Amino acid sequence: MSLDTVAEDIREEARARAEEIREEGEERAAEIIEEAESDAEEIHEEREADVEREVQQRREQAISSAKLEAKQSRLEARRDALEEVREEVETTLTDIDGDQRRELTAALLDEAAEEFDEGESVSVYGRADDQELLEDLLEDYDGFSVAGEYDCLGGVVVESEESRVRVNNTFDSILETVWEDNLTELSDRLFEQ
Repeated sequence: MSLDTVAEDIREEARARAEEIREEGEERAAEIIEEAESDAEEIHEEREADVEREVQQRREQAISSAKLEAKQSRLEARRDALEEVREEVETTLTDIDGDQRRELTAALLDEAAEEFDEGESVSVYGRADDQELLEDLLEDYDGFSVAGEYDCLGGVVVESEESRVRVNNTFDSILETVWEDNLTELSDRLFEQ
């Protein structure tokens, strides 16, 4: 074998080895590119899922917030409506006059008088516009006298220094009791759904 042949064989082996190395490099590069593309796709899908979750979460928060705001608006509207009804009732009570006012005031005074012993000095307070009515009604009660005005819709506040008893039989106190006892029923009637 000649030197040229040996050199040619070495070159051939070198070319073959170089081709083999190049093919391995290309395969490795293709694997790396494929892995990178796979990783990139995975990262893209994860990010897309994250964005979708965040969008869904914000949507749910916005819906929840809107529902809460709507509920608060409904409650506020109900409160306003109930307050309006209460004001109308108070106006109606204030506007009661004549025999009806006399009968109601007399009944409240009779009920309050039961709390006091005979012979006690009893002070009676009432609405400024009812002073004359109270003086007239008290003619039938011994030891009872009109002592002054009381800021109320009507009725009486009766008290005695001797027994330290005070009875609030005003339209306001009765309305408050009736209102509290029947608020749920009233609300249900007003806001039937």
